[in-house]
Amino acid sequence: MTAITDKTKELPEMETIPSFFEKSCARFPDNTYLREKTDGQYTGMTYRETRVMVYRFAAGLISLGIQPGDRVALMSEGRNAWVISELGVLFAGAINVPISVKLTEPEELKFRISHAGVRMVIVSGQQEPKIRSIKEEMTQMEWIVLLDPPGTGEGKEMLFDQVLNTGRDFLEKHADIFETRWRSVCNTDVANICYTSGTTADPKGIMLTHGNYISNVYQGYSLMDIQENYCTLLILPWDHAFAHTAGIYCFMGRGASVASVQWGKSPQESLRNLPGNIREIKPQILLSVPALADNFKNNIEKGIRERGYVIARLFHLAMKISYWYNRDGYSRGKGGSWIVKPLLSLFARFFFRKIRNHFGGQLEFFVGGGALLDIEFQRFFYALGIPMFQGYGLTEASPIISSNTALHLKLGSSGTLAGNLELKICNEKGEILPVGCHGEIVVKGANVMKGYWKNEEATQAVLCDGWLYTGDLGYLDTEGFLYVLGRYKSLLIANDGEKFSPEGMEESFSGESEFIDQCMLYNNQDPITVMLLVPAVDKIREYLAHLGLDPLSADGRTEALRKIEGELKEYRKGGRFADRFPQRWLPAAIGILENHFTEENHLLNSTLKMVRGRVVEQYRERIGFLFTPVARDILNQRNINAMQTILDPAKKQG
Repeated sequence: MTAITDKTKELPEMETIPSFFEKSCARFPDNTYLREKTDGQYTGMTYRETRVMVYRFAAGLISLGIQPGDRVALMSEGRNAWVISELGVLFAGAINVPISVKLTEPEELKFRISHAGVRMVIVSGQQEPKIRSIKEEMTQMEWIVLLDPPGTGEGKEMLFDQVLNTGRDFLEKHADIFETRWRSVCNTDVANICYTSGTTADPKGIMLTHGNYISNVYQGYSLMDIQENYCTLLILPWDHAFAHTAGIYCFMGRGASVASVQWGKSPQESLRNLPGNIREIKPQILLSVPALADNFKNNIEKGIRERGYVIARLFHLAMKISYWYNRDGYSRGKGGSWIVKPLLSLFARFFFRKIRNHFGGQLEFFVGGGALLDIEFQRFFYALGIPMFQGYGLTEASPIISSNTALHLKLGSSGTLAGNLELKICNEKGEILPVGCHGEIVVKGANVMKGYWKNEEATQAVLCDGWLYTGDLGYLDTEGFLYVLGRYKSLLIANDGEKFSPEGMEESFSGESEFIDQCMLYNNQDPITVMLLVPAVDKIREYLAHLGLDPLSADGRTEALRKIEGELKEYRKGGRFADRFPQRWLPAAIGILENHFTEENHLLNSTLKMVRGRVVEQYRERIGFLFTPVARDILNQRNINAMQTILDPAKKQG
């Protein structure tokens, strides 16, 4: 069964990103495009003003010797200069290599710069030390452009403003050269090389052309209505494929505004600025990922609790009624639930509206991407009247593939397909499966990448006759909604060959239980499934204190382990979640871990997704132990020792 959509008649018409930007500047010259907070308040830069800056920066790069096809890396927090820099690189005919600010390991940074053959790096003040630490080893890296003063001025190093001034002088004498350069850019030319987050040994450089981006922008419009008076606060990293296309370029094409977060001296300080920035900007649309959704939900629930018992009870009643009325979104108000609509209107007017005001009061919806969003989050925000529409995509598809929308919504799904896109579900032999059958998601459209940079073998492994084999497991239902079940490579495979995706189970375990922080299921053609689990230490301590138990005592450790075991028993027969997952895939043995999966220990990638292969490699011996008979008892000595380390701060520090 192949699904084909044609939701929009808008076509890119062989546009490039420069010509796309030019068209918006001509249509919306005085609209505000970029907003940035300086000197305590947000100020705007119009499309006309942005165009002047882009021209100067691009001309400055040309004067410094940047040639068509050269690679220029960009490593910065989101800000006006990010967009000006990228557009400047593209107007100069070069290729931007956006690099995540979350990269901390010099080796990871060196790989990207070396592998892409980067001639110039544009870098912010906060990221500058990372570049300087590898500068001497990167012999092909000729120029460093510093977005922030002071800079040393040594060698081939310039400040952003100096490049602008150089470009202004160049334009006065050689405007014709600049005009010829940007107009010579082709739709099929590579615009970006976006590196994967390194879930394999070496990250892969995804080549996205100008045509890939512009096509995906128009596909995005079939799912997301953007008006020219709209503004978004772009809270995701700007190198993130989702933020890049759905934010910077989708808003550009409609003459709308993109605002940046007020960056602090640390990521934590920037996160603290976020609520105030949202209230100041008053966005109509926000792009989100599960980690942010969790943060927003926790803050809302904390605020409700702080208002006292009565308000908290009213809130939970309002949410319960709203959940019942909304159902799965697709059947909202059906089955007699319409009877509570007047009551919900009262709740919305006098209760939910106050919560929405914390998001500026004009927010119409979130769009969720980057990873699967738990259905409980979707129900929560939908009940509040600011739905978080789950979407699906991947960088290799520029990245938008599908999304829920206000008109086509089914909670738990990843929505319906974007316009001008084909999708099929295939088995391991590449054969197309009928509706409802689980298989690999395969897509075809003008948004599909050109390939992986300098990696033809990897390219051939995922591209065939224009079809992109995503590596994700999913299915289509009878109404055309796409369900994404997880990665093919992360599948649990039993000894009889049956397969199951673990992501939904893992998210449910940690989402439903406040005593479980992280977990990973494992089964590689074995008789049973086992699980590595990181407890939520603070909640465990609170629970033990409530029982009057000393966390460092033997009874405390035993009760902590029994509590975790009890949380997972809720998924077995007779438990609250007994019907949620097949019983055969529930873990038969649990291994308690002392340390979290983090970016620093490389067990999470830069988008905070678990790197399963690395977890397996690091804990291979522990996983092996879980398949022994003694490990079936959660009170085995290894778990007791691990819990002692977890609950004893002094021992853990030692």
